[in-house]
Amino acid sequence: MDAATRYVMLICSLPFHGPLFGARHTPLSRLRLEQRLRVLEPEDADTLRRLTEILDFIHHSMDLTDAELVRRTRVLEGELTPFLGEVLRFRMEMRTLLAAQRRRRRGETSPPRDPAWGYGRWVGHIERHWHEPGFRLERVFPWVTDAERLLRADDSLGLERLKLAVTWAHLDRASEGHWFDFEAVVIYVLRWDLIARWTGQDGQAALERFDGLVATGLAGHAALFSGTAAAA
Repeated sequence: MDAATRYVMLICSLPFHGPLFGARHTPLSRLRLEQRLRVLEPEDADTLRRLTEILDFIHHSMDLTDAELVRRTRVLEGELTPFLGEVLRFRMEMRTLLAAQRRRRRGETSPPRDPAWGYGRWVGHIERHWHEPGFRLERVFPWVTDAERLLRADDSLGLERLKLAVTWAHLDRASEGHWFDFEAVVIYVLRWDLIARWTGQDGQAALERFDGLVATGLAGHAALFSGTAAAA
């Protein structure tokens, strides 16, 4: 059986996600998902692993610097198809923008001096417009105004919901035209991860516990890729 046929069968075997915020649990367990992903070609399986490791800060070691993660991301983006490269870049640019907002919220009156503090096309633009509420990126990232408002209100749960909603909507748009190929598998796994994050929360208490862990256990970790920023 060729890879294309196996991928069609794989997609057909995966249960429908349903709406993100209406879910009470993931459509299938992590174990069952990983079992079904065993049909991936070795090269595709490695690509999926590297992509999810970069996007999920839980996989990052405590000594991983911003500069090293930026380097790894650039290497991976250069090896991905244009479609998957855009998926990766969107998430990392979103993370960069949120990290800048968090830095400013902490009272940093100027952008970081380390050039590797962020990733993507907008780092220089953010630095030049550091004192603008939305860094003059409201047209590119319409959600930035809401994120700023939620940060000012210390609404961790609201911000998490916003990040998940924006990411989910982007995956919805990106999925058009990809139904039974490897890209469709990647989209499914990334959506699964979003549902797992949302359904794994226990309301505001979970967010507060999580933020406390970040503040203590990750205090010396890189600003861009610490838990509070990297959850994007």
